[in-house]
Amino acid sequence: MALATVCELEFTYPGEHEALRGVSLELEPGEVVALLGPSGGGKSTLLRALAGLVPHFHGGRFSGSVEVGGLDTRRVHPSDLAGTVATLFQDPVDQVVFTRVNNEVAFGLENLGTPPAQILTRAAQALAAVGAAHLAERPVAELSGGELQRVCLASVLALEPRLLLLDEPTSQLDPEGAATAIELARASGAAVVVSEQRPERVLDACDRVLFVADGRIRGGELPEAWLPREALLPDAEPSGPAVCRLEDVSFAYGAEPVVERASLSVGRGEIVALVGPNGSGKTTLAKLASGLLEPQRGRVTREGRACYLSQDPGRYLIKERADEEVALAVGGDLACARATLTQVGLAGFEDRHPRDLSSGERERLALAAVLVAEPDLLVLDEPTRGVDPPRKDELAALLRAQAPARATLVVTNDLVFAAEVADRVVSTAPERERAVA
Repeated sequence: MALATVCELEFTYPGEHEALRGVSLELEPGEVVALLGPSGGGKSTLLRALAGLVPHFHGGRFSGSVEVGGLDTRRVHPSDLAGTVATLFQDPVDQVVFTRVNNEVAFGLENLGTPPAQILTRAAQALAAVGAAHLAERPVAELSGGELQRVCLASVLALEPRLLLLDEPTSQLDPEGAATAIELARASGAAVVVSEQRPERVLDACDRVLFVADGRIRGGELPEAWLPREALLPDAEPSGPAVCRLEDVSFAYGAEPVVERASLSVGRGEIVALVGPNGSGKTTLAKLASGLLEPQRGRVTREGRACYLSQDPGRYLIKERADEEVALAVGGDLACARATLTQVGLAGFEDRHPRDLSSGERERLALAAVLVAEPDLLVLDEPTRGVDPPRKDELAALLRAQAPARATLVVTNDLVFAAEVADRVVSTAPERERAVA
């Protein structure tokens, strides 16, 4: 008997954005299903419908039916599905409630009425399973993006749901963490639906694949762009006059150093990919390079203007229209902003509200907002988060075409993208959190 059944589901968000059109599917207990498809194609909306968040939380027009565990989601509140369904959201920050890690993981168990004697044990086991036991006493605010994603994964695994919904669960994880996350989901015994933009991370673990585009489930073979690719990382030497140089820099947010005696240079005309384990200091190095942080030891020198694209750019969007957001960096020049939106594949989105865009679309909007300024140093922190493979190819081509005009530093856990875009790869050494050029 199916655990979940979706029948002729159609959904339109407030503002007349049609997200799902006639979607039907069944999920069997214990099966693992991958959702692939373009950004904005309806994958996240389908997950929200399975969780009951659509339509109860988001509003909009809903037709058809969704049943999970024998419950019609139109007639029960999402809270009635707690214990049966657990969701890892696309943006882990959106589901964090407490300020300390162990309290966060315990929170869901408390809400389900788990016997108190079991809560701490199950929370500790879940953290250990995702490789985050050492974070149990850490403040959530001090975690890297990847560390936070691990903690949120632990929170949903601890609930032992029958249906596990994962929306871009590996987007900020290093390759080892991503492999662990997918294997844990599969081994949980739950039915798993995972939306992912890095197919090489999930396809081997899945029983079947659904390709979702334009609000529909498409049949047939996967398009070539969504087939797994091998990451062949370049091994070049530094080239071009240095636009940015970090020499023996150290930085700590508290007592523990995040970056310790690291050195790195980025030359004009080259693209450098910065890779390494979660929590090893990649984002901190990027902020030091761009001038958002000052080193507590060592020296940073840079020439010209630096622009930084944060790991979570959606939190910094402030305008009502996409073109106005991009125009902020060029004195309100809307013509220039619209041209840059076209460069990142957002032509026709000029009057859209940034908050109405999908995660991948917001990522491209934020990229346009820094590219438009034509900086001498461009620092991109996880620029492919939520971005589908064809758009990643377009982004790589765009960065390559513009590379001679600037120095570019790309922080990424997406090794396929790093192999495609970079002239040189720099890795943070896990034992010393040191950049090794």
